[in-house]
Amino acid sequence: MGVAIRCTAICLWLAACVSAFAQQDSPAPRTLPEVPRTLPEVLGTLPEVVVEPQQEAAPLPPVTVEPETTDNAPGEPPSDAPFPGYPGLDEMILPDFGGSLRSERSIFDDPRHITVVGAQELARRAPTNMIEALQHEVGVLMQSTGSGQASPFVRGLTGPQTLILIDGIRLNNSTFRFGPNQYFGTIDPGTIERIEVVRGPQSVLWGSDAIGGVINVVTRSGATRFEHEYASGEMIGRFESANYTGYGRVSAESSRGELGWFGGASYLNVRDLDRGGDLGRQPFTNYSQYAGDIKFDRLLSPQDMITVALQHVEQQDVPRSDRFPDEFRVFSPQQRDLVYARWQGYRACGFFDTYTATVSVQRQKEGTIRRRPPSSTSERRAEFSVETTGINLVWSKDLDRWGKWTWGTDLYHDEVDARNHTVDVNTGAATVGVPQFPDDSYYERLGTFLEWDVPLTPRMQAVTGVRYSNIDPGATVALFDPLNLAAGPTPTPVDPSFQDWTSSVGLVYQVSPCLHLVGSYSEGFRAPGLDELTSVSDNVNEGVDLPTSELDPETSVNYEVGVKLNFSRWRGQMFYFWNDLDGLIDRVLVATGVPNPLDPANPVDVFQRRNLGSAQVQGLELNGQYLLGCGWSSYGNFSYLLGSNLTDAEPLSRIPPTQGILGLRWQDECGENWFAVYGWLVRHQDRLSGRDIRDSRIPPGGTPGYGTLNLRSGRMVGHCQRVTLTLENILDKAYRVHGSGVDGPGFNARLGWELYY
Repeated sequence: MGVAIRCTAICLWLAACVSAFAQQDSPAPRTLPEVPRTLPEVLGTLPEVVVEPQQEAAPLPPVTVEPETTDNAPGEPPSDAPFPGYPGLDEMILPDFGGSLRSERSIFDDPRHITVVGAQELARRAPTNMIEALQHEVGVLMQSTGSGQASPFVRGLTGPQTLILIDGIRLNNSTFRFGPNQYFGTIDPGTIERIEVVRGPQSVLWGSDAIGGVINVVTRSGATRFEHEYASGEMIGRFESANYTGYGRVSAESSRGELGWFGGASYLNVRDLDRGGDLGRQPFTNYSQYAGDIKFDRLLSPQDMITVALQHVEQQDVPRSDRFPDEFRVFSPQQRDLVYARWQGYRACGFFDTYTATVSVQRQKEGTIRRRPPSSTSERRAEFSVETTGINLVWSKDLDRWGKWTWGTDLYHDEVDARNHTVDVNTGAATVGVPQFPDDSYYERLGTFLEWDVPLTPRMQAVTGVRYSNIDPGATVALFDPLNLAAGPTPTPVDPSFQDWTSSVGLVYQVSPCLHLVGSYSEGFRAPGLDELTSVSDNVNEGVDLPTSELDPETSVNYEVGVKLNFSRWRGQMFYFWNDLDGLIDRVLVATGVPNPLDPANPVDVFQRRNLGSAQVQGLELNGQYLLGCGWSSYGNFSYLLGSNLTDAEPLSRIPPTQGILGLRWQDECGENWFAVYGWLVRHQDRLSGRDIRDSRIPPGGTPGYGTLNLRSGRMVGHCQRVTLTLENILDKAYRVHGSGVDGPGFNARLGWELYY
């Protein structure tokens, strides 16, 4: 009944919009992009996605800075995108193949708040990890419980409430811990072509978990121009002074006839971090990582292409920095393997114009070593791995004046293997314990969706959709009686089933060719994962989590309105949103000071998950840039969030503080040399929940505010070398990102060198 009411309301809203604007004088009708006839043709239409092969120059093409006068008519957005390192909103097309929108709408024509960190910007940031790759994006806070770990907060939500994709394939699985976790850090930044951030619930397109938003990491490919034969390579070296980080990567790519490929390998070594002010080096912040990847693209015909890709990332001795000095705890190994095959193309048949079929297998392995205290001769060693098999099928059909349909189905199946034992390091004697997750447990997601992109009037475009999701977990759970933990666990089968319908509708109104007003209504859905239903874990900061057999899904309803500007000098976006969450899952204290079921010698507090009630997150986000001329531009962003737990009448936990950046940058006409200086300003966060107050990662009274002054520059040396220099926190301020277990670096010089051959 609720679904019928929502669908009826959406239809009435659309009808009202049509009647309100149908009689207005309007410019020529806006039409959807014509479907290209060949894959080489479409690959050539995607700026920031395609890397033009060059013989003696860097593979990242420069952005040409044109004179201030253009041939465009007054009020029209220029076609040359003269912003240094900032392509026009109308040019940043997110393709169907691996893209987070499963469509070919531009950012300017989409009702959601979207930003893209492209290849050129990534080269200028020269990241050695995923925090540096995405830090300072509007509405995104990069939290790190320990060195080597990265947990992005999108609109105040993280962990399983924000969906991470790699080439359109889920990184999230059912074991992702509630709250901040480390898994976004298991991506090699040297493999990235671009990062797409879509804010707000995206459950219609992607199903469960996409309540805060979607982050899609698109990896590099050798299939840039099939009509050219070329071979090239790249050597990257990066060094950071604050933690003596060394990052090196060697890669190569080639295109010959109908085959293109890209591959490489990297190694990262991180030492203890030198913090700002007089804090000195932070112990337990060192780790190492190595990675390798390869991707093949082959044209089967001018309309069909197959992609096969393999990725491997492994981290060793990644510490839980916030546990030191009371406990020695490291993740070793922290490993991710992904292999997938994708068949995509164009078919002008009666049922669809484009199609994408993807089959993937991803294996994530996590080993943990614990000693409490660090001098203890008893060591607990736990390990679990999750193998996720995925199938994604997506089709689209251009309906001419009736718009465009995109529909599809996706299936993901998790299989979990887990073990746990305590070892006497002197004698080697081992005792079997309760694993974090039940061995041989599983979790299956199945969903199907339909999205309709339709022009309502010559000035107004609508994007509406609906999805059905079905989720089936299964496990034999070790259930404890919280009041009698000494009795041990009772094996209990758990096999709930969760279903939900979600819908969304977005409107784009063209005030002028350079100004769009947008608004959207979207529903979110997140079913409880194996972490909430089955885990026995002391990975949490507060105590030990025990399984619970009765949980309902979290749901959300998000409303937002925004403005998008794409003038010749001004480009930017501004959004105000409010997200109502219901059935919010949170930890509930059920016993205090009882023996730890995983380590009986150490008493702990015990928690279980419950659907506590309702909450709301609302906020303001804006980002943009103004072209000053002669290669100079000013830029910045700002985000404000207010989160409230309506049931408990207290602030929502871990809400990021108000923050923003403001900067000035310059680029020469060839794009080979650039310079930028910017400030990062973050307000004091003292709106704390009860859990925040108990969290050792948050100082008493809240996380202090801070501001850092930063500089970036780069220069081409000859035709085949590029050097970059980044100076972070020039004033050596002491600070900590809200909720992190690692302090911010002090003055940090990051030197990058790239050789193209």
